[in-house]
Amino acid sequence: MVPKKNKKPFVIYIREGVYREYVEVAKTMTRVVFVGDGPNRTRITGKRNFVDGMITYKTASVAIHGDYFVALNIGFENSAGPQKHEAVALRVQADRSIFYRCSIDGYEGTLHVHAMRQFYRECTVSGTLDFVFGDAVAVFQKCTFVVRKPLKNQQLIVTSQGRKEKQQPSGIVIQGSSIVAKRKVKSDRKAYLGRPLKNYSRTIFMNTYMEDIIKPEGYMAKQGRRGPSGMNTCFYGEYNNSGPGSNKSKRVKWRGIKKLNSKSARQFTPLKFFHGDQWVRITRIPYYPDILPKR
Repeated sequence: MVPKKNKKPFVIYIREGVYREYVEVAKTMTRVVFVGDGPNRTRITGKRNFVDGMITYKTASVAIHGDYFVALNIGFENSAGPQKHEAVALRVQADRSIFYRCSIDGYEGTLHVHAMRQFYRECTVSGTLDFVFGDAVAVFQKCTFVVRKPLKNQQLIVTSQGRKEKQQPSGIVIQGSSIVAKRKVKSDRKAYLGRPLKNYSRTIFMNTYMEDIIKPEGYMAKQGRRGPSGMNTCFYGEYNNSGPGSNKSKRVKWRGIKKLNSKSARQFTPLKFFHGDQWVRITRIPYYPDILPKR
């Protein structure tokens, strides 16, 4: 049994193996640490999905609610496949949670960054449509985002951030990372960097390498009953990125597309965006608080 309201880290070692089960770390289970033998050796997998009658929120193979959660060297997966549509591998709504050298694999809606402050370092996230979505204050540093082969008529979209109000502090920051494609993804199938899940969606890409899998226009509008929306109220910014997909000359000309310089980009670095970073530093997990040095 996991004790409630831990004052010190409570470490659970998960040895090599594939665990076909559903795991939930409850709100009362604070400071829990999962340690595996590597993301390809220790894997937790499930196959709950939307098509089989479950709402997206409840499809997660692993759900994290307890604050100060840490996962090291673990694989999280939803194996339902693209034909099952929304199928979450990992849902996180724990404040000050950290994932280091983990893999999070699925197709549509792979990683649900639901709420609170979250830090991902040297993780791999794979998927097709909206494969990182939610309304957390989430920073991804030195991570790899892998675009997988979609259904025939399905869009490819990396992020779908869900900020509802302008004053909310939430957003997705992708820093010093890479966006690449599986070999099976045809050259004529391109991916959007993001689309608004809610009207005030906020996503920033900094110092990130983008393969030519990225569509030149970059972003897709939110689609609703009254037509497209979110173009003027969203906040999408790119700073100092590289690779063929980073060319901004043909990006959509929305009011919500922001030009960032070193000063304006700095507000989205971990130290500033999290409003303090002692909870990251204390773990001694590799971490850079500011604008990353040039590669």
